[in-house]
Amino acid sequence: MNIREIPHIVIIGAGFAGLETARGLAKAPVRITLIDKNNHHLFQPLLYQVAIAGLLPSQIAQPVRTIFRKQKNLTFQMGTVTEVNLAEKFVRLNGSVIAYDYLVLAAGARTNFFGFNTLEQHGLQLKDLETAVETRNHLLSMFEAASREADAEKRKALLTFVIVGGGPTGVETAGALAELITHVMRKDYPRLNLSEARVILLEAGANLIAAYPDELRQATLRLLQKKQVDVRLNTKMQDFNGRRVTLGDGAIIETQTLIWTAGAKAAEIIDTLPAEKASMGRVRIQATLNLTQFPEAFVIGDAAFFANGNGQPLPMLSTVAIQQGQAAAKNIRLMMEGKEPLAFHYKDPGLLATVGRNAAVARIFGISFSGFIAWMIWVFLHIYRIIGFRNRLIVMFNWAWDYFFYDNQVRLITKE
Repeated sequence: MNIREIPHIVIIGAGFAGLETARGLAKAPVRITLIDKNNHHLFQPLLYQVAIAGLLPSQIAQPVRTIFRKQKNLTFQMGTVTEVNLAEKFVRLNGSVIAYDYLVLAAGARTNFFGFNTLEQHGLQLKDLETAVETRNHLLSMFEAASREADAEKRKALLTFVIVGGGPTGVETAGALAELITHVMRKDYPRLNLSEARVILLEAGANLIAAYPDELRQATLRLLQKKQVDVRLNTKMQDFNGRRVTLGDGAIIETQTLIWTAGAKAAEIIDTLPAEKASMGRVRIQATLNLTQFPEAFVIGDAAFFANGNGQPLPMLSTVAIQQGQAAAKNIRLMMEGKEPLAFHYKDPGLLATVGRNAAVARIFGISFSGFIAWMIWVFLHIYRIIGFRNRLIVMFNWAWDYFFYDNQVRLITKE
């Protein structure tokens, strides 16, 4: 068969959704072009571990070319897609035009600052390796600055860390940072009074991890408070100028550190699509994961707005992205055979969130529990899902070392 007669599938995004789509088409008679602005796949659920100096960036990322080294029908191209033309079926990448027969948009999401320009300028975020390393460098620099600051008020501000957003990322970051201070930094800075250090978690709503069952919300709150995290519910952030946080009621928190985990929206390229958008700029898709007017174009993962049985959109979770990637690959194969694509049905594997060592909450098979058992399940599942056997071993060793010796291995301030 002439190579031009072989269906060409373009996948934009090498996150969980894009990877699963590509894998699902490994044995199909197709040509695949996988495009991503980075040359690596990132295990985003563990980004906060890089930010609090628990893991190195290389331990939660794997080169895309290495992952697909043995998949002969796939070509990877690193670059930024600047145009998607659904009518004429091509994408523009780094100035060149790539035509497709089927398109899979798995471009992911970006941070949503909700118009807070000063927050975007002065705040920290956890969206990719660069921002996680920037956060790590900043946090460690605060301890260094505090160690040489004689003024008590200035030192207290340096050791005050504000996290905005009570979702899973905010909860996990707050718990891990509190443990870093309590068990690790006390040894590194024996002359620094770390009883002055504060971790403050701000949540505008009435509950942490709002999408979870009430018993898990309450358990999460108790676990964080046990770790001395100052949890403030029904508290809105009004402004942050790099030196102080202003709250909605006018109260002030003197700090140089604000980590924003409170919002996400679809990737920039999604804004250009001639398709109906929903909340967070996500694209409304059919039950079969493709677009009504352009059935050969699929939108999956964080960029897709897909309502579940009760009318609520599926959350921006890796489990959703993985299942949608598998379903998109299956539907493309069906369409190539002239068959009708199948509706997507999400199978909820359960809910997990960790708030530090020995502390997590979980709901699996309809049963909610918290504490050590939930934490062990969280550790096992996260290690299992990390791409690359070598990375799994390194992460397992690091966590075991941290568990027994309360020590982190990568407290480096770098220019990465």
